[in-house]
Amino acid sequence: MQYSRVEDNHFPANSLLRVKEKLVDLSQPKIMGIINLTDDSFHSESRVLDDKSLINKALQQIEEGADFIDIGAQSSRPGAPKVDEKLEAKKIEQAVLLLKKEFPNTLISIDTYRSTVAKIALDSGADLINDISGGNLDKELLKVVGSYSVPYILMHMRDTPETMQKNTHYENILMEMMVYFSKKIEEAKAFGIKDIIIDPGFGFSKTLEQNFEVLDKLNHFKILEKPIMVGFSRKSMIYNRLLCSPENALNGTTILNTKALLSGAKLIRVHDVKEAKEILQLIF
Repeated sequence: MQYSRVEDNHFPANSLLRVKEKLVDLSQPKIMGIINLTDDSFHSESRVLDDKSLINKALQQIEEGADFIDIGAQSSRPGAPKVDEKLEAKKIEQAVLLLKKEFPNTLISIDTYRSTVAKIALDSGADLINDISGGNLDKELLKVVGSYSVPYILMHMRDTPETMQKNTHYENILMEMMVYFSKKIEEAKAFGIKDIIIDPGFGFSKTLEQNFEVLDKLNHFKILEKPIMVGFSRKSMIYNRLLCSPENALNGTTILNTKALLSGAKLIRVHDVKEAKEILQLIF
């Protein structure tokens, strides 16, 4: 990944991302590798349950081309139960400290919607926050992110992971998502958050057909003038349509990532970094 020192606050919102004292150039799309610190995540191979496995998994993803490592300690799959907040915070803190010690130049994203977890992670050296809830599940989260001046990934979801698939009725899904993002971007800015990435939330509060409708219209989100991140990796929108399992959904993941990148996505969040890197090598 190419970095340059921050010298000016004014830069194209859709091509450069400020991460602490560095700028990340998004004119070339970037890869975010997924590591789950829970035994409840839907894809078993993404789970790490001890320090050695965490280091090995992170090293593999970095060597294969990951620009970011995204760490989560609570599953957000449909119907997933909540994890104890103190346990989530402890797992995240230990993981961030370990990864920053072993890989100090690697950018660490934290997948959480809890302000206390975000604060502990940022104090430990994390670089950005990836929030599935858009600040709706913890009203203090945006305040925390703004106070640390780190990038914020703003995803679209209704309700909670336990209930989100019961709330999938939209009169016009694209229009309603645009309104959601516009309001949330302004709210985040009001808390001092300057660098915002939007994530349409594939698999969250959407039916199978709605997921593909949003993908087909992904380029419309460029009007928001924010980098777009997508997360399809081995999700149900792939394996339910192909009638396979998450373990057999890698080819489908690669196809959807390719389509999203050609539609303007700047970040792809994946379990399988090697295959994602090959997309970039072939088409960019």
